[in-house]
Amino acid sequence: TREINKFKDKISKYFVPIVVLISVITFFVWWIFGPEPKLVYGFVNAIAVLIIACPCALAISSPFTLGNILRIFGRNRFYLRGYAVIEKLAKVDTVVFDKTGTVTTGVMQLRNVVSAEGIDRHDALRMIGALELASEHPIARAIAIAAQKESGTLPDVQEFVSLAGMGARGVVEGVSVMVGHERLLQKELILIPGPLRTALADARSQGNTAVVAAWGGSARAVCVVADQPKSTSKEAIATLRAMGLAPVLLTGDNQATAMAIALQVGIDADDYHVRGGVLPDEKVAVIRELQDRGYAVAMVGDGVNDAAALAQADVGIAMGTGTDVAMQASDLTIVSGDLRLVADAIALSRVTLRTIGANVFWAFAYNAIGLPIAAAGLASPMYAAAAMALSSLFVVTNSLRIK
Repeated sequence: TREINKFKDKISKYFVPIVVLISVITFFVWWIFGPEPKLVYGFVNAIAVLIIACPCALAISSPFTLGNILRIFGRNRFYLRGYAVIEKLAKVDTVVFDKTGTVTTGVMQLRNVVSAEGIDRHDALRMIGALELASEHPIARAIAIAAQKESGTLPDVQEFVSLAGMGARGVVEGVSVMVGHERLLQKELILIPGPLRTALADARSQGNTAVVAAWGGSARAVCVVADQPKSTSKEAIATLRAMGLAPVLLTGDNQATAMAIALQVGIDADDYHVRGGVLPDEKVAVIRELQDRGYAVAMVGDGVNDAAALAQADVGIAMGTGTDVAMQASDLTIVSGDLRLVADAIALSRVTLRTIGANVFWAFAYNAIGLPIAAAGLASPMYAAAAMALSSLFVVTNSLRIK
């Protein structure tokens, strides 16, 4: 709409003096060459030119359409941060999705706990659950809930620290415990024994998520949690692809897990369209990389780890079922969390720009046709006023068709 408004402003700068000039010329032509009474004919036709050129339709072509579309967005439970989002959303050609809580339900369940040799599974889950109880991450919640069901009351955690995209650490019963991605352990130079590595690989090959727990300087257990795609995700991805948009999946989970989920929802399972093991700051780098290649990118996410990427994208789209931080960083919030509404929002934005373009075109076309008719004396001021009102009615009706 900014391009259209710039075009309208540029034309309007010349429009008024040109119309006044045509009106003056019309008056003198009819006064000199017209029939008697020449002065009356000149005056009436000059007035008709001014009336029929009144740019009401042009003036309301954008504002009425945008006001109408905002009402439609609101009724469909979208929250938009201003008109500019519509224009940017209509130009999007690549949609980047976070996995957990966006493409998947985010309601994880603990499926298995594999403990290292000499470590009791029950004790391991109790230690891990105590740490994860202090975290808000979906994986942590799943582990904590399972630990509470199995062990009852969990011990308190001190010195809890959330490590963005990596996991968490804290002190449980005087023991320093860390839980998260194996990169967290690698950073601390902690080796993962063969059986636990096998458990990690098996979990990820099945599309599950696995985290490693360590304390006392050694890896002690692997927790496997399951997260299923939302029932609407596959349909949403198929719709976006049919609209010519390229879906990309980003996640902090391992590449194998990301590939498995991508196959389930219909995203091309290759290293370009599926990016696993991505930290929050790396998500921003992926968005920037796509933008540097010339793509207009929408980022869809729901968590704290997505906030920076949502802000970096051309359009940030947050799930209303996610965190407040994600919604604050986004341009558009989908209140229901239904991924199909991403395609609806883009389609509505595209229709809006097409409608505004059509309104502007016909408003100019009306003036281009009406001016010579009025100047030729074929439209009295009364008919010119009626025609001017009809042009505005056309713009209003055309805008209401978006419903």
